[in-house]
Amino acid sequence: MYTPAGVKTNHNEFPIPDTQRAWVLGEPGQLSIAKKSVPVPKKAEVLVRIDAVAICATDLEIIYHGPPASIQGGLPFNKNFTPGHEYMGTVVALGPGVDEYSIGQRVAVEIHAGCGQCKRCREGMYTSCHNYGLNYGEVDKGHRANGFTTDGGFCEYQVNNINTLVSLQDEMSDEEGTLVVTAGTAMYALTELGGLVAGESVCVTGPGPIGLMAVAVAKALGAQPVILTGTRDNRLKIGRELGADHVVNIRKTPDVVAEVKKLNGGKGVDYVVECSAATSAVNDAVRMVNRGGRVCLAAFAHEEVPVDVAHIVRNNIYVYGIRGEGKSATHRAEAYMRQKRFDATKIHTHTFPLEELPTAIRYAKDRVEDAIKVVVKAKMGATQKEAAE
Repeated sequence: MYTPAGVKTNHNEFPIPDTQRAWVLGEPGQLSIAKKSVPVPKKAEVLVRIDAVAICATDLEIIYHGPPASIQGGLPFNKNFTPGHEYMGTVVALGPGVDEYSIGQRVAVEIHAGCGQCKRCREGMYTSCHNYGLNYGEVDKGHRANGFTTDGGFCEYQVNNINTLVSLQDEMSDEEGTLVVTAGTAMYALTELGGLVAGESVCVTGPGPIGLMAVAVAKALGAQPVILTGTRDNRLKIGRELGADHVVNIRKTPDVVAEVKKLNGGKGVDYVVECSAATSAVNDAVRMVNRGGRVCLAAFAHEEVPVDVAHIVRNNIYVYGIRGEGKSATHRAEAYMRQKRFDATKIHTHTFPLEELPTAIRYAKDRVEDAIKVVVKAKMGATQKEAAE
C-alpha cells in the first residue's frame, strides 16, 4: 500500500499501488513497458493519476533523436526515462502542506515547473528557466520539465508541481483535457506577439496541432482575417472549421507570400505564427508581414535555415521564438475552451490504450489514417476500445 510519510491520500476512493506500468526509452526509437515505483510528491507537489496523454511531435523527436530532452545532463537513451508530456488526470495524493488542490480534482498539466529562483522564472518565463535540466544527482535546483528532464506521462502516475496544474471541469472529456497544453502553446505565441490581436490580420503557417490551435485562438481573440497555409487539404478544412477566414494549399499556389498578401487586401499581415518548421518558412514569414509586423516561431526546425536578416532590419520586423506554453497561457486557453469559444476536439483523431503506445506513436509519426492528435489512455472502456480498433 502506498503510504509515504507526510503525504495525504484517500485510498477508499483513490487507491494507489506501490508500483505502476511505465514505458521506458532504450535505444533511439525503442520503447519497452516496465514496472516503476509510484513517485512521491514533495512540498508544493501532487501525485496525478494519468487518465490520458496526447502524443506531441516533440515526443517523436525525443524518442527517435533525443533533444530537446536532457536526462542526467545528456541524451535520454538507456536511462530508465519515461517520455510523454501532454497529459491530464486526477489528483490522488497531496504533498506536505498542499491545500491549493484537493484529492479527486481533475487537472491538465503544463510541462515546465521552473526553478523559481533564476532571472527568467522571476519574470514568469519559466519555460526559459536558466536551471533547465539541473535536477539530478546532487544537483537539484528545483527545475522540472516532465517528459524532457524528468519522467513524463507515458505511465500511470506522475508527480507535478502545483504551479503546473490547470483545473478542468467535469464536463470536459479526458481527450479534450490533453489538448489544453496544445492550445496553451498557441495562446503563448499570440501573447508574445502582443496579445491584443482583435481586428489585426494573422497568418498561421503549418496546420499541425499547434497551428490549428493557433487559428482557433487567434479567431477567438478577434483577429481578422485569419489565414492558414499548409499542404494537406484535410487539415486545411479543419482549419476552416476552427475559424480560418482563408486557407492556402502551398502545393497548389506558386507564390504563397503573394497569395497571403492578396487575401489581406494586397498588403502584408500584422502577425505570422510559424508552425511548419519548413526550411523556407522563416523567410516566407518575414515577407508575409507588413513593415513593423511580428513573427513568432513556434516549431522546431530540423536543420539550420537561411534567414534574410537584411529584409528584417530594413522593414523593422520583430521575430520571436517561444518554448512551450509559458506565462500561464495554458490557464487562459483552458478558459476559452471551457467557454466553448472553439472546439479543440476537432484535432483529436485517434485513441489507444496505454499498452498500445508503440502503435499510437506509429499513427502519429506516419500520419496513419490522417492522424493529427493521437491520445493514449491508461484505462479505456469498451466503447473506446472499439473506437481505437
